Amino acid sequence: MKLKLIVVAATSLGLLTGGAYAQSSTVTGAVGGAATGAVIGGPVGAAVGGVTGAIVGTAIDPPPQKVVTYVQQQPLPSDEAVVKEKVVVGEPLPSSVVVRPIPEDPRYAYAVVNHQRVIVQPSSRKVVRVIE
Repeated sequence: MKLKLIVVAATSLGLLTGGAYAQSSTVTGAVGGAATGAVIGGPVGAAVGGVTGAIVGTAIDPPPQKVVTYVQQQPLPSDEAVVKEKVVVGEPLPSSVVVRPIPEDPRYAYAVVNHQRVIVQPSSRKVVRVIE
């Protein structure tokens, strides 16, 4: 029973701190999750926290500043998209939105949606960052 409580506590803590790990890589997420889990539940907590941190750490890495600057400097397109759905980081853009490649970094593309510049992953169309 005590082991089950420790595992549940470590998993819950890992999920609650997911926002802090959302901008990190898988490795950093796994290490951070293991450290947090170890503090809460010792070796078992470290194992559970490491797995949870790795899962949370697979979130999209933030784009480098040069990508953000490139997107900010591009003129607003005449075919700007307007969608009913809220644009949310981690969610894909609708297929009706035109996504433009970023020549300096093919890992990212951008679109202008609802008067906002949005950086996305070209393959999945998932929003990486909304530029205010």
